[in-house]
Amino acid sequence: MLIGKERHDIGRPNDGGYPIRGIVNANWLYMRNFEPERWPAGNPETGYLNCDGSPTKTAILEMRRSGMDRRYWQQCFGKRPAEELYDLQKDPDCLNNLAADATFSEVKRLLGGRMETELRAQGDPRILGRGAAFDEYPYAEEALRDYYGKFKRGEKLPNATWVNKSDYESADPDG
Repeated sequence: MLIGKERHDIGRPNDGGYPIRGIVNANWLYMRNFEPERWPAGNPETGYLNCDGSPTKTAILEMRRSGMDRRYWQQCFGKRPAEELYDLQKDPDCLNNLAADATFSEVKRLLGGRMETELRAQGDPRILGRGAAFDEYPYAEEALRDYYGKFKRGEKLPNATWVNKSDYESADPDG
């Protein structure tokens, strides 16, 4: 089965999404993150707008801020590598990324190749090198467009009622 995402959130520069393509079978999940320099849950300074505010989100952010534990923050909000590979039989929660482990290079090569072949056959713009078009489509209602730009310019923002005021962080959460 192929999986993919372009965007379904606001709060990144230029309203950019977090494009992912992946392939899943009974044993493996392989994913390619096409813009790994972007924050997958939205930018920290705009409150990780792709993740609703909740007691769990608050606890995870506070654990990292206090220095108590950063691994949950990394799994939920941290930047992801360009490739991810998970053994679904041994790691059904997908916590141990095997993509950089040479032991699994052949599995990664085969899954990545199959995914790419299937996506090319379907004419997927992202795999064909035309993925930037997805970031150019107008996204969200007019008031929410360019949320990040408005935030950086200090303009009045529409109320992001789905996140808590305590969710907002500096551009470099570890800085």
